Amino acid sequence: MATPALATRDLTYRPPRPRRALVWGLALAGCLAGIYTFQLAYSTVGLVDPGIRAGLSVWVFVPYILAGLIAWWQRPTNRFGPLMITAGFATFLVMLGWSKVDVLYTTGVALDLLPPVLFLHVFLAFPSGHLHNRFERKLVGAAYATALVPTIARMSLGGNGPNNVLEVTSQPAFSDAILRVQLVLSGAFALVGLGVLIARRRREGPPLRRSLALLIDSFALGLVMIAALAWTGAFDGPELPTVRRLTFLVIGAAPIAFLCGLLQARLARSSVGELLIELQRDTGPGALEGAVARALRDPSLILAYWLPEFGSYADLTGRVFELPVERPDRTVTVIEREGARIAAMVHDPSLCDEPALLEAVTAGAGIALENAQLHAKLRAQLDELQGSRARILDAGRAERKRLERNLHDGAQQRLIALSLELSLIENATSTNSVDAARLASARQEIAVSLDELREVAHGLHPAVVTGHGLEVALEQLVAHAHVPMRLEVDVGGRLPEALEVAAYYLVSESLTNVAKHAQASSGSIEVSRRDARIVVEIVDDGVGGADAERGSGLRGLADRVETLGGRLRIWSPAGGGTRVRAEIPCAL
Repeated sequence: MATPALATRDLTYRPPRPRRALVWGLALAGCLAGIYTFQLAYSTVGLVDPGIRAGLSVWVFVPYILAGLIAWWQRPTNRFGPLMITAGFATFLVMLGWSKVDVLYTTGVALDLLPPVLFLHVFLAFPSGHLHNRFERKLVGAAYATALVPTIARMSLGGNGPNNVLEVTSQPAFSDAILRVQLVLSGAFALVGLGVLIARRRREGPPLRRSLALLIDSFALGLVMIAALAWTGAFDGPELPTVRRLTFLVIGAAPIAFLCGLLQARLARSSVGELLIELQRDTGPGALEGAVARALRDPSLILAYWLPEFGSYADLTGRVFELPVERPDRTVTVIEREGARIAAMVHDPSLCDEPALLEAVTAGAGIALENAQLHAKLRAQLDELQGSRARILDAGRAERKRLERNLHDGAQQRLIALSLELSLIENATSTNSVDAARLASARQEIAVSLDELREVAHGLHPAVVTGHGLEVALEQLVAHAHVPMRLEVDVGGRLPEALEVAAYYLVSESLTNVAKHAQASSGSIEVSRRDARIVVEIVDDGVGGADAERGSGLRGLADRVETLGGRLRIWSPAGGGTRVRAEIPCAL
């Protein structure tokens, strides 16, 4: 079976981290921005509740900067960290609107509507830092254009304070009208972003990890608060209404939830030690998947093992396992050891952002994974062997049935016709005693040949089983048995032909052994249905001592029973008779 084309993730690859000096420099800049925000708030005349206002502002942008730096350091190839840093510093620049310096003041006012768009961008770009599709890119692009382009025209019309260096003419009414349109559109963009998150949740299903679910829920709540802030007119002004305070609190909580997720990922690496202890305590292949799932904090994780002989993946039972392709809620990580593919993990996509954790867990479970791969390979080979045995027996049974039918319809009919022809010749012609004796002898030889041919045909395939069922066929066997046998059949109707034929041959071979070796005086045959199984039991009171390993007949019967998924057992103590018992699954 062909496997789907998958990009193999190299778990040992370590992308270069950003320079430590750059990270610490940005962190220091963020802290200084927070201190400067408090200084601006307390130095601005007429600003209501400067301490609360500055505290809420710092609560918003400093966590985004610090969380973004940590994410950038931990996941250098992921763009989500730099995006958070950008959102944090852009939000700080808005605080420059409190400054008395004309250029700083103008910069802050011009960027006043930019933070909500940046937060929308951050929320929709989680977790990779990339927007998912063209619609999201158009949505965020329109939001940026609405926040920036009309602002230049609005500020050129005045009405934005005495320090506005972009003012060309004083038309405050037009300026306020443009602002109201911008606020309405900002709220609409936020609600559309909320709809995108909800649609994504319904399409991909709820996140499987608690920290991830909390983060996404905080994103959704933040968009709702942004829309409420824009549409209630509380986006800016000297007052600090409750909706504005709540919005700041919610938006600032999102990076805190993100940091909690990073901390959990960091702490989860210590679970590798617990994984090793758990695997030492329970080394069975069946315990491996659950142990790895707990170590990675992903209860949906599934392990599939590569079988190079079959060219496909299989589960632990050896059954073919098809890896998911193009599913947004599932990701496949291929596991290799010493350049050889051994398994694949199907897991939550969020684990792709934790390559160190994936590497640590797969390395810790490496030997167990190889053992499980061998187990899956053996089970697959066993299933293949059982299937091959079943196909061989089916082919043999079909061929014997064909030969039996050909003998019955061909050779037997011709011999009968020849015997009748000799009878007609004998009756129609006058012959001497010598010729009559020779004709009678020929007819006798034909009769013996017919009996032998019928016996051969019956040994090839018991037609009576196919035509009349197991019970009638067993009654015929018992009627011709050399030892008196008691027969009980209770199977509730016809069974599958393969099962009836197996039961018939089991009884027939057992009766032959009783006649040849057992020296028995009596016996019994019981065939019954018990708990979706057919139980066939033959008992005699002979000398015992039967051995399935030394007799090809009993060994062949055991193979036939085992091919059907059953089990054959023989008890034959010396001097204690013989008991043959077969149990064969029957789904009917």
